[in-house]
Amino acid sequence: MKGSEFIKRVQRYAKVNHLDCRVDEKRGKGSHVTLYLDDKLTIVRNPKDELKTGTLNAMLKQLGLTLGDL
Repeated sequence: MKGSEFIKRVQRYAKVNHLDCRVDEKRGKGSHVTLYLDDKLTIVRNPKDELKTGTLNAMLKQLGLTLGDL
């Protein structure tokens, strides 16, 4: 899954569950962006790149989600 697809899926999950979700492209070094889901956050590496399995699982854990939620 690419970083941009991950962001879209989290945004869709937030909309369905009436949660606040936003992406801050200015907060992050280089091509990294910060993804907020209510009071939780995670850093998404270059959204154009493919996410590695461990990175994806860590980001889901930081947001309190599972892959099944998306």
